[in-house]
Amino acid sequence: MKKKVTSPARLARQLGITKSRGVEAVLKAQLIAAIVREIGRRGLTHMEVATRSGLPRSAVTGILSGSLQKVTIDRVLRLLEAVGLEASVKVRRAA
Repeated sequence: MKKKVTSPARLARQLGITKSRGVEAVLKAQLIAAIVREIGRRGLTHMEVATRSGLPRSAVTGILSGSLQKVTIDRVLRLLEAVGLEASVKVRRAA
């Protein structure tokens, strides 16, 4: 079942945070979801991903279990690279 992606602005309003923090949370969640899918597809263990990314296994497990607290974009991008994926960013003018 595919979950509906929440807009960053809506998430920010619901959580009482700035729009930029909402964008960051949605971006992290989307990247982590892609990492989890790729780990499942390739049958990787958290230890293998930890070794490839240079992150502690406990950090990998925490991030992949959905904990976004104290998770930096840098760490998420290291995990993305460790599983053989790459991200691209699209920027547009604000409405």
